[in-house]
Amino acid sequence: MAVEGSPQEEEEEEAPRPNIMSSSGGLEADFVVDLDLDLRPSSSQDTQQENDSSSSDKDDDVDDEVEEEEDEERVGYGCKHYKRRCALVAPCCNDEVFTCRLCHDEVKDTLEMGKKAHKLDRKQVKELVCLVCKKRQNVSNECVSCGARFGMYYCEICRLFDDVDKGQYHCEGCGICRVGGRENFWHCDTCQACFHKDVREGHVCVERSLHSNCPVCFEDLFTSTKQVQILPCGHPIHKVCLVRMRNEMLRGREAWQLLRAYACPTCSKSVGDLSSLWEHIDREVAMTPMPEEYRDTKVEIVCNDCNRESSDVAFHVLALKCSHCGSYNTRRT
Repeated sequence: MAVEGSPQEEEEEEAPRPNIMSSSGGLEADFVVDLDLDLRPSSSQDTQQENDSSSSDKDDDVDDEVEEEEDEERVGYGCKHYKRRCALVAPCCNDEVFTCRLCHDEVKDTLEMGKKAHKLDRKQVKELVCLVCKKRQNVSNECVSCGARFGMYYCEICRLFDDVDKGQYHCEGCGICRVGGRENFWHCDTCQACFHKDVREGHVCVERSLHSNCPVCFEDLFTSTKQVQILPCGHPIHKVCLVRMRNEMLRGREAWQLLRAYACPTCSKSVGDLSSLWEHIDREVAMTPMPEEYRDTKVEIVCNDCNRESSDVAFHVLALKCSHCGSYNTRRT
């Protein structure tokens, strides 16, 4: 979850248009499903809001030129994750100094092996080093030696300093800082996470849903800095992982890959309204007669969408249709 900031996601390569096998045995029928998924930030870690109101710490009467000079001075400090004028002293690493917790984790969690791998507990940080005068001191937002301000945004609880306005706020329910503006999000006590107010209507609660790993990359979602997408079934996934998974499946040449491209990797439910896809498969099935020895073959299936069983379903090599809801997102029993 983008707890302290959200980097820009890489733009995904356009996937080739998928096909379903036609009666000629080739791949003739191009088809793409427009899911119309609401990809607005579904949780407050998703993306930093570029149009948020400016920080309340800024004086509207300050001359623009002075602000520009201060901005130029600030960008010389910090790291690729945060613009700040201090570095954290990590108590877990014999007081080794890191600019931020993410810099620490890149070295100590990603590169270390076995039991040595660990993340920095930001709340246990007691000391920092001023990047202006190099003075080591207790945690605060102003240097006791040179008076430098470490960050325009400062959270004493999370030890978070940032000179870039991302609409940061500390959520008591989550216990950590979020981005995007407090006024734009609400905290769900069941899910134990913050979600965008625009997705409150129709929100599906899944207890502690974000206290889990991404089903694709297995990174912890609650503290991830990547954008998280909440699927209609309520399960979370990194948006970039969802797009990559879909594009990878759509590059395949089998019908099952097309079906999996639009299914939740956790529960296998469809991730949107696929009625247009079911109609397309209906036409493809009608144009693809089975060999005579299989035409009377019946199978039993379970629908991943409605969770109901169907018996005596006509077997077809392309897909098997639920007799209750009409979905082709099914599996044999």
